[in-house]
Amino acid sequence: MPNRVDQYAIGIDIGGTGTKYGLVNHRGDISYRGSNIRTNEYDDVNDFVDDLYKELKPSIDAVGIENIKGIGVGAPNGNIYTGTIDFAPNLPWRGVIPLAKMVSDKFNLQCSLTNDANAAAVGEMMYGAARGMRDFIVITLGTGVGSGIVSNGQLIYGHDGFAGELGHTIIRPGGRKHEGTGAYGSLESYASATGIVLTAKEMLQQTDKPTLLRNYPLEQIDSKLVYECAMQGDEIAQEVYRFTGQILGESLANFIMFSSPEAIILFGGVIKAGSLILDPTKEHMEKNVLNIFQNKVKLILSELKEADAAILGASALVWEKRDV
Repeated sequence: MPNRVDQYAIGIDIGGTGTKYGLVNHRGDISYRGSNIRTNEYDDVNDFVDDLYKELKPSIDAVGIENIKGIGVGAPNGNIYTGTIDFAPNLPWRGVIPLAKMVSDKFNLQCSLTNDANAAAVGEMMYGAARGMRDFIVITLGTGVGSGIVSNGQLIYGHDGFAGELGHTIIRPGGRKHEGTGAYGSLESYASATGIVLTAKEMLQQTDKPTLLRNYPLEQIDSKLVYECAMQGDEIAQEVYRFTGQILGESLANFIMFSSPEAIILFGGVIKAGSLILDPTKEHMEKNVLNIFQNKVKLILSELKEADAAILGASALVWEKRDV
């Protein structure tokens, strides 16, 4: 058997639109990467797995299959216990998909699968800002809000594999409706890129103050535009981030009192706003925890490159030691 330094893991990140994949060593060096698979173009998951194999086979042959320790997959609604993707609303395959077994059979390699946010947490522990930490929470702030909770060095999966859905906790009871789940007032409805757009549109309707955002039709306002206006000093756009940070900070306070982490690591496009969102997040996080927790929990940014994070997180599942 080759030494660990000679071994590789395959990391696969399945998104609703596209799938990324790469060959990664245990230090997190990606020697091959690709993103030629458009997930939403495959009505049949068998065709998806076949094409994934065709894309990766040349790199597998180049290093030798005997030097590949296994495959890690991050996917929406991925269940590490069963290796299945269960009723993922933004994937083209309905029901329960036994993806880990399908990939393992096709590649003749062991395959581990979990949801994308849990994969991000394992990636941070293996390659990123959480190296050496035993208690931390990763919050991914993108189109949605995902999370991975690590306690005593172990990722929390819960009894059924779906623990850690902090984005769907209710932070504003009776508040904004989440179109995907039907819940009212969930964190994801406010602190995601989608939520930022909704907040901006609400503020435009609630005030007559001048703002750069009024130069655009409502349907053209997206999170990138809100960010650009905020960077130009636009007061309304900056207030969107202050409000978002307040809700995020209040939520993080709840999470701290639940698991007492050493750090909360933020990742995703939303945090590109920097201090505009981080300052109110930190303020309201500290304001809403008991004094026994105050100023003890570090609020830090991911050290993983955004373009590589999904592949690294998925590949880290291969190296992680776990009992499930």
